[in-house]
Amino acid sequence: MMRDAEQIIRTEYSELMQKSYIDYAMSVIIARALPDVRDGLKPVQRRVLYDMHELGILHDKPYRKCARIVGDTMGKYHPHGDSSIYDALVVMAQEFKKGMPLVDGHGNFGSIEGDGAAAMRYTEARLKKIAQEAYLSDLDKDVVDFGPNFDETEKEPVVLPVRVPNILINGAEGIAVGMATSIPPHNFGEVIEGVKAYMQNPDINTEQMMEYIKGPDFPTGGIVVNQDELRAIYATGTGKIKIRGKVEVEKGKGGKDKIVITEIPYTMVGLGIGKFLNDVGNLAETKKTTDIVDISNQSSKEGIRIVLELKKGADAERICNLLYKKTRLEDTFGVNMLAVADGKPETMGLVPMIRHHVRFQFEIATRKYRTLLQRELEKREIQEGLIRACDVIDLIIEILRGSKHIKEARACLIEGEIGNIRFKSEASRRQAAELRFSEPQAKAILEMRLYKLIGLEMEALRKEYDATLRQIKRYETLLGSRKAMANAIIKELDAFQKEYAVARKTAIENGKEIVLEEPKMEELDVVFLMDRFGYAKTIDVAAYERNKEAADSESRHVIVCKNTDKIGLFTNQGQMHLLKVADLPYGKFRDKGQPVDNLSNYNSSEDDLLFVGSLRGMHEKKLLFATKTGMLKIVEGAEFDVSKRTTAATKLLEGDEAVRIGWYEEGLHLVLQSKKGMFLRIEASSVPEKKKGAVGVRGIKLSEGDEVTEVHLFMPGESRRVALKDKELELNRLRVGSRDTKGVRHT
Repeated sequence: MMRDAEQIIRTEYSELMQKSYIDYAMSVIIARALPDVRDGLKPVQRRVLYDMHELGILHDKPYRKCARIVGDTMGKYHPHGDSSIYDALVVMAQEFKKGMPLVDGHGNFGSIEGDGAAAMRYTEARLKKIAQEAYLSDLDKDVVDFGPNFDETEKEPVVLPVRVPNILINGAEGIAVGMATSIPPHNFGEVIEGVKAYMQNPDINTEQMMEYIKGPDFPTGGIVVNQDELRAIYATGTGKIKIRGKVEVEKGKGGKDKIVITEIPYTMVGLGIGKFLNDVGNLAETKKTTDIVDISNQSSKEGIRIVLELKKGADAERICNLLYKKTRLEDTFGVNMLAVADGKPETMGLVPMIRHHVRFQFEIATRKYRTLLQRELEKREIQEGLIRACDVIDLIIEILRGSKHIKEARACLIEGEIGNIRFKSEASRRQAAELRFSEPQAKAILEMRLYKLIGLEMEALRKEYDATLRQIKRYETLLGSRKAMANAIIKELDAFQKEYAVARKTAIENGKEIVLEEPKMEELDVVFLMDRFGYAKTIDVAAYERNKEAADSESRHVIVCKNTDKIGLFTNQGQMHLLKVADLPYGKFRDKGQPVDNLSNYNSSEDDLLFVGSLRGMHEKKLLFATKTGMLKIVEGAEFDVSKRTTAATKLLEGDEAVRIGWYEEGLHLVLQSKKGMFLRIEASSVPEKKKGAVGVRGIKLSEGDEVTEVHLFMPGESRRVALKDKELELNRLRVGSRDTKGVRHT
């Protein structure tokens, strides 16, 4: 039996990966993460709203379980996880996240403080009236295209016929592949005014548009404090908006004031409130301020109310500035107005977004009125047929009574065929042969009920016909004149504005730059003590002198420094972690101290600590570095005076690590000791000075599998012994050799 040969397609792997990744990226961008500029909705939001509309969960109908909505959406339109669908549904119902919520939620839909919504089996929802009227109406009038769903068993709208610029009203946030969108919400009434202004003047610029749309309007209120920068942000579609919470100072009894936060920055919504409370607590704990006595979150359904109680006579203005500077009470909202336009992602300013919206409105309106005109023309045709039929009703009855089948009667009405029909008179026959009703008219005549022949019914039919003619004329006028169409769109926008516009919540101003004068720390001499367990503290110099013997014996590192100094912690991985002396506990000699792991980026469970020194003390000194592979170098101490909390102190080759870091002095000698018992004594002056980013030079030639385990630093004449298996080796008696030699074996 012959087997079909396998078809093997040979292709370049990199090209295949590139094409596949680009396809995946575009799928995420277009079909998941970014909103469409026309309706301002991501696919999951669009599908949820459409499904609710299809299920008939309207604003004036009872609530339905969210689990039903999520399941139906997932089964018909959105074949992804139920959590993503429910999350989208919840956000559309949260008034503190959306400028204009589209879903009316019933039950626990989360809170502004970051509490999650209850499970979908407990919550219920229905559409808001605005969503029904401005987002989902006229879907039966061919206003938008429909496409197949994921398994081609249903049809879903490619875009919803949204009548208002939702992308600006509700904003959008989304992370795609290689790009992200972040559009702030705006005031409903202002945006409508902006759209009307554009329709009256398509050449309007950003500055003119901002006379109507003043800036973002966050549902949490707050204050935008960089008004002058908004024009550039709205012109380019990118930038940073500075927002502050709204703060009031309430006078308390006995001169004890209260700072009350009544509105928060939009970026603080969710877990940010809890973090803010922690940050304020940390300010008090770290003594950044001693004026805050208590903090309480008294927020309720009525709104945000965070109360900070102050000491008597405290400077409330300074504390407010401290909160703005050190916490997220002042924050930035990164703007990147990216949306899908004409099938591709595009960053747009304010005016281009409105331009896309208006173009979409004309497209919707044109398709709507074309559909309505076609319906009225069909209605007119039938009405004309019925009116004409009523004038010859006796003849039509005669035709019906003389026909054996309905086909014969229909053929007579449409084409005048009289062959098989019996007539009472020849005149009737001749008259019937001249009938030429259209097919829809003939169908309507045959289905007409006898009561339609009553005089009043005939009069009503003629009135309907006159109304149909008026509608046809109106629709033809709208379709024939862009100005008339624009007026119809504006009239509809006016109705939405009248019913749904609300007062602005976010104030917009040019706030003063916060200047916070840090109280200058009085510079003092202190002694840094760190024990072998990594606990560190600082004590007064006099306290050290009194306990010198105990301090030196119990401490692994003892450094005299200033309280404004920084301590460098050098590790075997070639990293230097900075530790501020001011962050260390300052107190009594017998106080325990704090682990340096908690006060710096150093992790004692991962790295070994090789050297500790004050940055100020390094300025006039040099450090000597030695590594496992025998690399040596000397570095100026001033190179380590950096501001980064963690920096590379030396460059290490792959698999290498530092073995010894110590002070370099004139006349210093060093002995390199290897795992296989090789010892090499050299003068430290033979080691060249290098930058901290250099690898260094080779100090000892190592055999295969050998490595440096110890590096001993000492001055000539200084006694230094090393214990071997059954003897001690006096390092000072070793012969001084040359750098980059093998040394001698001692075991």
